[in-house]
Amino acid sequence: MNARITILCENLVGRLVGSGEHGFSAFIETERGNYLFDTGSGRSIVPNSLTLSKDLKSIKKIFLSHGHYDHTGGLPEVLKLKGKVDVHAHPHVFLDRIAILKEEGRDIKRFIGIRYKKRYLESLGANFVFNTNFMELEKGLFLTGEVPRQTSFEKPDPRLFSETDGKTTHDLFLDDQSLILDTDKGMVLILGCAHAGMINIIHHTVNKMGKGRFHAVLGGTHLDFLTPEQLEESIRSLKKMEIEKIGVSHCTGMKAAFRLHQEFGDRFFYGCVGSVLEV
Repeated sequence: MNARITILCENLVGRLVGSGEHGFSAFIETERGNYLFDTGSGRSIVPNSLTLSKDLKSIKKIFLSHGHYDHTGGLPEVLKLKGKVDVHAHPHVFLDRIAILKEEGRDIKRFIGIRYKKRYLESLGANFVFNTNFMELEKGLFLTGEVPRQTSFEKPDPRLFSETDGKTTHDLFLDDQSLILDTDKGMVLILGCAHAGMINIIHHTVNKMGKGRFHAVLGGTHLDFLTPEQLEESIRSLKKMEIEKIGVSHCTGMKAAFRLHQEFGDRFFYGCVGSVLEV
């Protein structure tokens, strides 16, 4: 498979092209068609797609990495352009999700889940296809499904919760899944926020694909909230892996991005709005 991956939504802007927002979305062009992975927060996906000359009406499928507003907020605007389209996601994608943050010494609760009802999105053309297992969608294109949590140092973000039947519990993010492109140069792994743990996701991909060579790993890594010790454990693990390029976005955080740049040099890139990876 040949592919061209363009970052449509991200916190930062490169080369003064497009606008930034807290969120993530990648437009994927292949010889078998075009796909969209996540939709950002909603404000920038359509204008950025026009600025970057990416036709949202051309997409064959939409993939949602998990059910947070900053990855699903642009879904209605995309659907208004595209109409009927399969939207692949985990069944937990519509969970009620909250963040509890410290502000001026007080705990502030904020809703951070999908802002739209399933029925409304279906009325705009979404055909939800739910999966929990690793699956091949088309030749060379895979979703990871649920990712086993095996590393000792990758922990859930303590600020994030889900609410079910009035009960608030730490969010396990069983719906966190990533997209794999199997190319001649190696695998390309696209992460949404890596709530399952970046290293866990890579190990799961290697196990399911039966191969370990990655042309690139890119997207949100959620390294921002880790302790310095946890970040260094992640870096040590990455250095043991066969990864040609590491591109980070969104929830990685600048401190973690700088550390990765220090360690990986020319193999590292920051995936801001307008960044392109060609395979």
